[in-house]
Amino acid sequence: MASPAARTDTASRDNRSLLFDESQMIDRPGPSRRPTEKPTGYQCWSDLLFAHWRVSPELLRPLVPAGLELDTFDGDAWLGVVPFHMSGVRPWWAPALPGISEFHETNLRTYVHFRGRDPGVLFISLDAACRPVVEVARWKWKLNYYYAQMKLLRNGDEVHYSSLRTDGRSPRRAEVDITARIGEPLNPEPGTSVEPGTLEHFLAERYVLYVDDRRGGLMTGRVHHTPYPLRSVEVVSCRQTLSSAAEVPVPGQPDHALFSEGVTVDIFPLRRVRL
Repeated sequence: MASPAARTDTASRDNRSLLFDESQMIDRPGPSRRPTEKPTGYQCWSDLLFAHWRVSPELLRPLVPAGLELDTFDGDAWLGVVPFHMSGVRPWWAPALPGISEFHETNLRTYVHFRGRDPGVLFISLDAACRPVVEVARWKWKLNYYYAQMKLLRNGDEVHYSSLRTDGRSPRRAEVDITARIGEPLNPEPGTSVEPGTLEHFLAERYVLYVDDRRGGLMTGRVHHTPYPLRSVEVVSCRQTLSSAAEVPVPGQPDHALFSEGVTVDIFPLRRVRL
């Protein structure tokens, strides 16, 4: 594929970091604090690519459940395609099991907040290469999961992601084919997050998720992990139809991309949101 490379530009990134809209008044580091309750499960996320497109808020607003507002940066909403590898997936009371505790996943996501607080992720769709996980997640957590055939191949600093949705519940073809070249670390120090207020922090450091319960209600959940160790990344080629399958078409190359080696994650229970 002959599409031009997309690279995070340091100068433009620094300029964007100086611009703020009303959403920048939200407490963004707050959700990264560990909840006091006991985790219900554990996971490891590795080799994550955060590929993002600027999107008009009007285009995404019909997908946002009642009670939530789109979270924007410099007036733009953002649509993310995030492929990665999952491992060590287990509830707190059981060990990881072969066949269901390790698989690839790709999610299509945007960002929301609840009445000016608790900025988080709204998953538009989630594809996973594990049928039991897809079925349980759709049933128990009401997440919009689909089964897909996936590959994740890494060779040094080059990584390739591919996914083809084969779930009969999907009304449209949805696939991903992305090759990226991993660059330099972005965190100021190991174990610390990128600077709050930057676009990189806005897109990656998310610890809250929201779920439409399909009955007019809203659920929220929390995760906890150390800050993402982020690196710059050059997207060498990108072809994806996840967004068009969700009726949110975007151009071929992302406007912004990041890579992370990964984190170990504690999962906390879903709670109902009082609207």
